Amino acid sequence: MLELGVLQKQHHVANVALPMGGVNRSFATARFRAMELITILNRCRFRGFVYQHARFSSTHKSIEITVRPRKGSKAICSRCHQPAPGYDRLAQRRFEFIPFWGFLVFLLYSMRLVDCRRCQAVAVEEVPWVDGKRTLTKAYMLFLARWARRLSWKETGRSVSHFLGKGLRRG
Repeated sequence: MLELGVLQKQHHVANVALPMGGVNRSFATARFRAMELITILNRCRFRGFVYQHARFSSTHKSIEITVRPRKGSKAICSRCHQPAPGYDRLAQRRFEFIPFWGFLVFLLYSMRLVDCRRCQAVAVEEVPWVDGKRTLTKAYMLFLARWARRLSWKETGRSVSHFLGKGLRRG
């Protein structure tokens, strides 16, 4: 995997090509060198969590950002919304975040199970970037909602037909 933060130390400004399916993404590379992705993400903080690591996916079509709980922070019970001790972790989940420079962005996180004494139940923790079992983050849903409000139905139809091409016209 290619580390995003390492780009500024390893590559020159002109004609930088990343191994992304043969596509030259020198503009995106220059942006990564100018500012590390984690630095940008730190503007969008989630209380009790830390961005640990950012990397390109194995296909180089998306960016994966590993999130971990901040040391000493307690998990929040998803039932009563109060801090509770955690005792186990679930498998890592992918949450779709706002795209950067044409790359899909995913937050990777292993949800903690909490043993809530108030609810007297074991529940999955509540995380601030997503509601319930959704895979889209709140920030991404807000981003999409604002774009939907700006575009008319006619413009939306044109955009869809442009990208789907002949398949939409035949359907």
